[in-house]
This record gives sequence, structure tokens and C-alpha cells, in this order.
Amino acid sequence: MELALPAAWASSFLAVLMATAILLLVLRHGRNSHRHRYRLPPGPKPWPIIGNLHLLGALPHRSLRELSKRYGPLIQLRLGSFPVVVGSSAETARFFLKTHDAASAGRPRTAAGRHTAYNYSDMLWSPYGAHWRRLRRVCLAELFSAARLGSFEHIRRDEVRALLRGLHDASGIGMPVVVKVKEHLFAATLGMISRMVLGNKYVGKDAGSGSAMEPEEFMRVMEEFFFLNGALNVGDFVPWLGWLDLQGYVGRMKNVAWALDAFMERVLDEHDARRRLEGDGSFVAKDMADVLRLQQRRQIESGDEEGEPLERDSVKALAMDLIAGGTNTNAVTLEWAMSELLRNPAAMDAAGEELGRVVGRGRLVREDDIQSLPYLRAVVKETLRLHPVGTLLAPHEAQEDATVPAFVSGNGVSYDVPAGTRVLVNVWAIARDPALWGPKPEEFRPERFLEGGGNSGVDVVGQDMELLPFGAGRRMCPGYGLGIKVVQICLANLIHGFAWRLPDGVAAEELGMDEVFGLTTSRKFPLEAVLEPKLPAHLYTLHSAG
Repeated sequence: MELALPAAWASSFLAVLMATAILLLVLRHGRNSHRHRYRLPPGPKPWPIIGNLHLLGALPHRSLRELSKRYGPLIQLRLGSFPVVVGSSAETARFFLKTHDAASAGRPRTAAGRHTAYNYSDMLWSPYGAHWRRLRRVCLAELFSAARLGSFEHIRRDEVRALLRGLHDASGIGMPVVVKVKEHLFAATLGMISRMVLGNKYVGKDAGSGSAMEPEEFMRVMEEFFFLNGALNVGDFVPWLGWLDLQGYVGRMKNVAWALDAFMERVLDEHDARRRLEGDGSFVAKDMADVLRLQQRRQIESGDEEGEPLERDSVKALAMDLIAGGTNTNAVTLEWAMSELLRNPAAMDAAGEELGRVVGRGRLVREDDIQSLPYLRAVVKETLRLHPVGTLLAPHEAQEDATVPAFVSGNGVSYDVPAGTRVLVNVWAIARDPALWGPKPEEFRPERFLEGGGNSGVDVVGQDMELLPFGAGRRMCPGYGLGIKVVQICLANLIHGFAWRLPDGVAAEELGMDEVFGLTTSRKFPLEAVLEPKLPAHLYTLHSAG
């Protein structure tokens, strides 16, 4: 009897050991058969646990371009626990974003999507399915239709005038004053988007609501939001380490989410109160938040059961997408545009000459002038080419197996992309491909988009794979039309309204262009410039959009 218990233990231990050995053999066989079944694209050998994460560096789009020079335009990585393919050519972009668009339209689960997007309830991080399709329909048919955008033109005009007024006041009298450009750009784009989406200027000293947030605080929260949504969070790639929050990102995400949710709750409460006061029969949507709430009500009344209901969290998530996307991305693009023009005085002069000839010196630039300003439009395209705010786009995820043909892979071999693989498209690298953009693709040269310039037929609306600042296919940014309008009208008036130069002691060729990677890739050091008004003084004091 004394030997029975140890013998039982030994028997159990042997059984467990044998089962473990069998399991390991099965797993190893599975891995080997998996490798045999799939022909994966070339790429660097991964390290244990972290895979190839160590190769990405602080600016992943640049690191991935260097890897593509070594392994080809289609490469395979392992980032932590997950397989990732990266396309760095127009052909691979077309394969994933057009030819196999639906199969590549998934989204990986990330901490940012969980904590800052109401558990994947927004457009950006929502998985491909009925809920996402509902949001996309609302965006295309209700929020970003030509009629809706046209109805908000007076708001954009108001805020452009406020931008010029603020810069005029900051420019000083007599002695030149150095201006931090992005602060003014952020205030202008935030004013536009806040009024279009929420119906009020909820941020700033002249905000018309008790729900207002101080502009400095809101700008800080937005920059944190964009950084965290683009940061390489270890827990997203090595899930079993996620609970440790080694970088502290998840804690920061929760803080940002709490601040934005409290803000959005106050805003929606005010909208609900106005609807109750006016009555459902006479209520008219005045902004995009009203449109979303009416869509929610219609869905309930019609009994439409496709997908999850457009609940309050979904309304808040989509509204935050609109505010964040329309504010930060436009301000970042405008700051890059002004940076490039200050580094290239000939381009600044050419844009100013065109504006003076078409618009004259007696008024500000209007949106209906833009079609008569081809050089200005070319400056915007060239800025979006060299500085796409989303250098890698948001990550896609393959929903089914696919085979990349040999003519797409770039080296005469076809490769497999198994379901579950994450897909990155390096639009930053594609926009610097000498085969597409000539021998000096790094140069800022708007003339390339003018007639006879070699790329005159290329546009940014998702049809030309060599220029994809807004993406393409189903997951393309639905607000690209609004973004282009905002950037064009703001930039045109900045150039038309002021003479710009760099501060004393800073030569054009010395202006730093370092980047900070995130969901948007912005300047590492904010742009500072000196400006001098060049229009009649009364044009800077206009307030109403008459």
C-alpha cells in the first residue's frame, strides 16, 4: 500500500509526458505541413517571441522600405505572434486594395480599437461586416455627400477668415514675430470640423457651448489619441504579454478614452435636449451628429435588423472619427505643405503668382476659385505624395487565403497569403518609387502634376495606385473629399494672405523635416515662421461668411 500512491503518480506523470510529446510532434508536423502547403513571400528570419519587431525602428515606413529593397516589393514578416505581409509597390497595392479588396478588408484586433473606439464600434477599427457596412453607408450617403458638404461651405469660409484674422493679429506691427504655425492650423481645422460635426465650436475661448474644452487641452488629447492609435503596442503583437502593459500605452488609451467620452456625452446630451425642445415633427438636422442620431432613430422605427444597432456608443465613436480625422490630419498636411513651400521659395512664388493673377488682391480665395488654380492643386497633391499622413495606412487583415501572382510579386514567383495574415501597404514607399516618379522622387516638385509634367493624370481619390494618401477600395477614408476641400482652401488663403519666410538664421535648406510616426506622421519639431500681411487690412477683420 505504501508503494501504490507513488506508482500512481509515476503512471500519471508518464502519461502526461507521453501526451505532451505527442502534442509537440503533432504541432511540429502541423507547422511543417503548413510551410509545405504555403509558399510565403521572402523576408528576414524572425527571432523567438518578438519575431521581426526589432527591425521596424522609430519610423517603420522607412525601415520597411529598406527591407523591400533587399527582399522585394512583397515581403513576409512575423511581428510578435502574427504573420504580416508588406506591399511596397503599386502592383501589390492594387492586389490588396482593389483586386482582392473584400478578402483583405478585415481589421486586426488592437488595444486602441478596444479602448479608444468603443470596442471597435467606429469606422477605422470596426471588423468588416454588417455594422461596418452600415457605418459606411451613413458616411457616404448622409455625412459626406456633395449636398451635405456644400451646405457646410459657409462654415469653412468662416473658419478660414478666423484663421487669417488670428495670424494677422499674431504677426505683430513693425517688428517681425515668429509664429508657431500648427497652433493656428489646428484651431482652424478644429473650428471647421467641430461646427460641421457637432454644430458648435465646442473648443476654444469663443466656443458657444457649456461643453467646451480648452483648445490646448483638446489639442493635447488629440495628439495623444493619434499617437496611441498608431503606436506599436507590444500587447497587440504578443498577446500573452498584453496584460503587463509594458509600455504603458493601454493606461494612456484609457485616460484618453475617458476624456473624450466625457466630452462626447455632454455634446450628445445637448443635441438630445434640443431635439426634445423642438419636437420630433419639426426637428431638422443641423450637423453630422444630428444626422447620426436621426439614423439611429430611423433604424429603431423601421425594425432594420441588419447588423448591430447604431447605438449611442457607435454614434460617439463615429463622431470622434470625424472630429479626429478631420482635425489632426488636415492640420498635419497643411503644416507639411507650408514646410515644403518655405524650403522651396520658387514653388511658393509660383503659387502666389497664380493666386494674384486669378483672385487678385481685393478679396480672399473662395472654394469656387480652386478649379482655376492648377498649381495650387498640384502643391496639395505633391504634399500628400511626400507626406501622406498615414504612411502605412491602417492595417488590413486577410479574411481568406490568396495567391499573389508572379507578375505582382516583382520577382517572377507567385506567393501565398494565408487567411489571418495582417497586411500593410507602404504608400510612403510607393510614392517615392523612382520607376513611378522619375529619378528624383524625394524632391518637392508640384510641376510633376501639371500638364506635361509626367504625372498629370494621377489623382488622390483611390484610383491611381501610385498615389494613395487616403487608401483605396472598401476601407478608403470616406471623408477624403472634405479633407481635400479643407486643405486646398486653407492653403490657398495662407499663401494669398501673407508673405512667409523662415526665422532669421534659418536657411531654407536647413529647415528640419524630421517625422514622428503614429496614425498620422507629423513633424517632429513644430514649424515656426515669420509672416507679413499682403492684402488690404479690412480683409483680415471679416467675420461673417457673406
